[in-house]
Amino acid sequence: MTANSPGTAAAAASADRRTWPERLSRPYPLVMGVLNITPDSFSDGGRFFAPAGALAQAKRMAAEGADIIDVGAESTRPYGAQAISADEEIRRLRPILADVVSLQIPVSIDSMKAIVVAWALDNGVAIANDVWGLQGDPDMAKLIAERRCPVVIMHNRDRADPALDIMRDVAEFFTRSLEIASQAGILQENIALDPGIGFGKTQEQSITVLARLSQFRSFGLPLLVGASRKRFIASISPSEPDQRLGGSVAAHLIAAKAGAQIIRAHDVMETLQALRVASAIWDRE
Repeated sequence: MTANSPGTAAAAASADRRTWPERLSRPYPLVMGVLNITPDSFSDGGRFFAPAGALAQAKRMAAEGADIIDVGAESTRPYGAQAISADEEIRRLRPILADVVSLQIPVSIDSMKAIVVAWALDNGVAIANDVWGLQGDPDMAKLIAERRCPVVIMHNRDRADPALDIMRDVAEFFTRSLEIASQAGILQENIALDPGIGFGKTQEQSITVLARLSQFRSFGLPLLVGASRKRFIASISPSEPDQRLGGSVAAHLIAAKAGAQIIRAHDVMETLQALRVASAIWDRE
């Protein structure tokens, strides 16, 4: 799975140029644009499942200023997602990935399967985004260590538990994941932490995590927050996913104020504008 292939050297070089530290030096967060190549995405209903539509969306996000494009070919939505095989995931990615990589913007692969991540890295992807935080696929940590690529470690649970102390659970999950990363030899500077808004959490717990996000700065690693179009917004202001731009921007500004350095969003232009304006205002405080 991790053997060298013609694309490996180029992918590794691409990853080496795109690690977190230099890109995180600006006064407002990086924006990671979401590209779902799935027929069952909760947020866009499969609008970009066809290769032509996916590429057009990637180009649009690039033109709008996305710092990273996060490509996923299997729905990881917290409710009702249909699992697919690694072969099917790669089949969906194959017609579009090279064209997205050619846009010269760092590309991350949103996958929980090490074999898919390996294939994507071989084909120019720079970053791994693991929604199970190195605790799902037992081969993931070794792969990330071998490729020396940046990785997003996200908190997740099989199911929500309303009685849970969610802040403690996220912190303990991160601690376990970072121990796995250390044992595998993953470079600490290549790790970002994502508390997984909406994943394995009640709506109230997602709100709590956003409200107390700054507590996770104690890990000393970049924080990524993806609250875009999430269902907790509708629990406050009833709305469909494509009607949650205002709530998404509000949540992301709060996250940025609390220390998030990467924002994962569907609406790149609006999110980036909000972050730039907020940053300019905060500088005058």
